[in-house]
Amino acid sequence: MPTEKALSAITIRSATLSDLDAVVPLFDAYRQFYEQPADPVLARDFINARMTNRESEILLAVDVCGEAVGFCQLYPTFCSVEAKPIFSLYDLFVVPSARRAGTGQALLRAAEALALERGKVRMDLTTAKTNRTAQSVYESLGWIRDEVFYAYNKRIDG
Repeated sequence: MPTEKALSAITIRSATLSDLDAVVPLFDAYRQFYEQPADPVLARDFINARMTNRESEILLAVDVCGEAVGFCQLYPTFCSVEAKPIFSLYDLFVVPSARRAGTGQALLRAAEALALERGKVRMDLTTAKTNRTAQSVYESLGWIRDEVFYAYNKRIDG
């Protein structure tokens, strides 16, 4: 468990368009973590569109030197079964040098606070089965792994 001192060295705040240059390399590194080729232009276009169109909420983790060291991106959506609004926490990334210092936990706690503030009743996320480090962080913060439903997807080539 990180110390309070380690957690207090990180500030979490909502990103704005003025943070685009800080978010883009984090988003590009996140995509590379999931075995996508580096593509800063694609990353910039994607994040710029999400921010400009207000289609997501991006939280930015900044260290004491003002350097961006992590982010998470939340997409507002709905749960039809509960008939309530939720967040899909789709992206979470922390630079290697800021890992194991509570940065990921701080981002997750800030996401939860934002969800509460925005009237969301739940947050959902998925992660790779092999990403055991992230799974242990999620579970330590009260996230429950779904053992009932399978996730499916289908590529739409056109």
